[in-house]
Amino acid sequence: MAASRLPPATLTLKQFLRRQQVLLLYRRILRAIRQVPDDSDRRYLKDWARGEFKRNKSATQEASPTTEAQDLKEANSTVITSGVCSSSVKEFSVDSVLR
Repeated sequence: MAASRLPPATLTLKQFLRRQQVLLLYRRILRAIRQVPDDSDRRYLKDWARGEFKRNKSATQEASPTTEAQDLKEANSTVITSGVCSSSVKEFSVDSVLR
């Protein structure tokens, strides 16, 4: 078998696609945060999102689709019940995030 000519740090196709999905999710979160009316809440949420993504930057283990769906439901209910955002919260599903 021939050795690969790619550098060892090159992402696999699956890793590349997952990275693109994570970046898309991050952008969607930041866009949603822009709609929060209160400036201090907006800054807090932006810092929180940035911190969570930095904290999980080196994560390699993928959660099962069931776990991801449960996490999204919990996050959605937290935003709705906390009263941080008075505008409507769009329901996200695993399928809509991965598109």
